[in-house]
Amino acid sequence: MSYEIKLDIFEGPLDLLLYLIRKNEIDIYNIPIALITEQYLAYLDMMRFLNLDLAGEYLVLASTLIHIKSRMLLPPVEGEGEDEEGQDPRAELVQQLIEYQAYKEAALSLEGRPLLERDVFTRGAQEPVAETEEEEEEPMIEVGVFELVQAFRRIITNLDQSDLAIDAEKMSLTDRINEIMERLSEERQLTFTELLGERMDRRRIVYTFLAILELMKLRMIRAYQSGPFGVIRIFLAVEE
Repeated sequence: MSYEIKLDIFEGPLDLLLYLIRKNEIDIYNIPIALITEQYLAYLDMMRFLNLDLAGEYLVLASTLIHIKSRMLLPPVEGEGEDEEGQDPRAELVQQLIEYQAYKEAALSLEGRPLLERDVFTRGAQEPVAETEEEEEEPMIEVGVFELVQAFRRIITNLDQSDLAIDAEKMSLTDRINEIMERLSEERQLTFTELLGERMDRRRIVYTFLAILELMKLRMIRAYQSGPFGVIRIFLAVEE
C-alpha cells in the first residue's frame, strides 16, 4: 500500500503525551516513564502501520522518553546534588507539558460557551423509555485522532491475524471516501464497525480508517464518543 496520508489535524507529540496521561489517569508530576514510553511507541507503530506521515517532532519526543527512561534506570551517582545532574530526569518534560497544557486550555477557553453548544449534545432516543427504565444519557464529546487510533487498535487486537490478509479486490481511498459519504448521507450516523461491514480484511480496515482521517482533515465529518470507553460515532459535519 503506497498511499501515505499527511494530516494537519495532528496537533503534535505533546498532545499525544497529554492524551496518554489523561487516559491512564496519571499525575502529571509523577509520570511512570516506562508505561508512557511503551504506550507512546505503540501509537507510533500503529500510525506507521496506517501509513501516516509522522512529523519529526514525534520521533524526537520518542527519543527523549527513551533517554529519560534509561536515566531513571541508572543508580544515582554519589555526590550529585539536587541542582546538578541528580535532579529528576522528568522535570524538564513535566514543565513543558504543564506550560503546553496551560496554553491549550487558555486557547479553548477563548471560544467559551459557543464551543460547548456546538460540540456537545445528547443522543436522542428513538423510542420512548418507561419511567422506571429511564437513564440519563451521557453527553457525546467530539474526539480526535488519538481516540480513533485507540479504537482502531481495539479492532485489530480482536481480530485473528488470518482475518488481516489483504483482499484481492481492488479498492482505492477515493472509492472508500465516496462510499462513506454516501452511507452517512443516507443513515446520518455510523460507528466505525458499521462502516466496515461484515468484511474485515486488512485493506478494508486500513482504507476505512484513512478515509475517516482524510474526511476529518477536510472537515466533512466529525467523530463523537459518549464517555472514555463509549462507541465512537461518525457524523456529517453539517449535521446538528
